[in-house]
Amino acid sequence: MTALGLAYVVRGVGRKIAKHHRAKQTPHGKQSVKKLMAHGASASSIELSGDTKLFDRVARKWNVDYAFYKTGPDKYLLFFKAGQADAMTACFSEYSRKVLNKSKSRRIPIRDQLKRASDQLAQERPRLKERVQEVAHADR
Repeated sequence: MTALGLAYVVRGVGRKIAKHHRAKQTPHGKQSVKKLMAHGASASSIELSGDTKLFDRVARKWNVDYAFYKTGPDKYLLFFKAGQADAMTACFSEYSRKVLNKSKSRRIPIRDQLKRASDQLAQERPRLKERVQEVAHADR
């Protein structure tokens, strides 16, 4: 056996060991319901309606294993490990606080800003026309 052949065999064995190692690791964070149930731990669920992306950001911060199951338009069941109930409670309370703060936002929607600007412009236009007519009459 040559050195090149031996290197080829060692690389192949290394790839096979790494593949086996990755397969045995349990996934963390967001995952499918099937993968979450395969962890072997009991799971609990909460109904969630609203923005799942916002929940994703908060859950990553708390290192929670969870999965979404869509039950309707903009309605989800949120599955999580029962052993992580304390972390999930803290995560869910932070998510709720962020949702409430987002709804209380003081920013005015763009469409409302545009409507206000067009109304204000409509009020100013007659004044401009009157001034132009006054200047035209004064020149005569």
